[in-house]
Amino acid sequence: MSPSAQTQVQADLERLLPLLESRYLLPFASGEAANLAEAMTYSLKAGGKRIRPVLCMLAAESVGADAESALGCAVALEYIHTYSLIHDDLPAMDDDDLRRGKPTCHIVFGEGQAILAGDGLLTEAFTFLAGDPALPPSRRVEALRVLGEAAGWQGMVGGQSLDLEGEQRTRSGEPVSLAQLQVIHRLKTGALLRASLELGAIAGNAGPEARAALRDAGAAMGLAFQIKDDLLDATATEAAMGKRVGKDQGKGKITYPLLLGLTGAQNALREATERALCLLQSLPNPQSLIQLATYLAERSA
Repeated sequence: MSPSAQTQVQADLERLLPLLESRYLLPFASGEAANLAEAMTYSLKAGGKRIRPVLCMLAAESVGADAESALGCAVALEYIHTYSLIHDDLPAMDDDDLRRGKPTCHIVFGEGQAILAGDGLLTEAFTFLAGDPALPPSRRVEALRVLGEAAGWQGMVGGQSLDLEGEQRTRSGEPVSLAQLQVIHRLKTGALLRASLELGAIAGNAGPEARAALRDAGAAMGLAFQIKDDLLDATATEAAMGKRVGKDQGKGKITYPLLLGLTGAQNALREATERALCLLQSLPNPQSLIQLATYLAERSA
C-alpha cells in the first residue's frame, strides 16, 4: 500500500473518529427497551472502518466546511450501515455467525432481537438527522431525502433484493450477466457510499458542480469498494477479514472475479478507482478523499 495513503488515512481516522464516537451512542443511553438498546450498541461498537461517516466528513471538508457540519449525517450513515449488516448476517440472508471477528448480533441476542435492532437503527438514523441543529431546515430536508433514497428500495434494500434473486438464478443454472451484477452493486453497496459523499456536500453547502463531482466520485468509489470486497472474499484469509471468506461462491453469489477472473476484476477495480480520483481532483480540498479512495482500493481486509 502507498505509504502516503496509509499515513494520511490513519491521521484522518485519529482526527475524525473521536467526533463520531462522542455522539453515536448517545440515543441508546436510556429507554425502556434496554435489551434492544444493548443489541444495537453491541453491533455499533463491534468496530469496523467507519468508512461511510468518515467519507461524509471528509467530503464536507473537501468543499471548505468543517467536519462537524456533517456529523449528524455521518452518525445517520453509520446507523444505517450497521442495521444493514445485522440484517445481512441473518439466516434468511447471508447466514453469517461472525462479523468483525465477533459473533453476529443474531447469535448473541437471537433472530427476533437482531431484526428489531436493525429496525431500530434504521429509524433512529432519520430521527437523529431530522434533529441535527448543525443543518438549516432546507438542507436537513434534502439530506433526509438523499439518505432515504440511498437506503431504500431504489437503493441499498433494492440491491439486496436483486442480490438474493441473483443467487436463486445462479443456483438454478441461469446465467447472470455483468450488466445485472453492476446494477446489484450500484444499488446494494454503491448507493450508500455515493450518498456518503453527497451528504457531505449538502452539509458543507457545496455548489452544484462540487456536489455532482462528489456524488459521481462516490458512485465510482462504491463500485471499487464492492469489487475489492469480491476480490478479498476470493483471496483473503478469515483471520485477516474477521469473517468467513470464500462464502460467495458457495452460496451461488455472482461476483466480479467469477465473471471476469481475478485479473479482469483487478482491472475493473483500477478503472473505477481512477475514475473516482479524477472526479475528486476538481474539488477545493480533495487530498484526504483521494488518499482514502487509494487506501480502499489497496486494503487487505
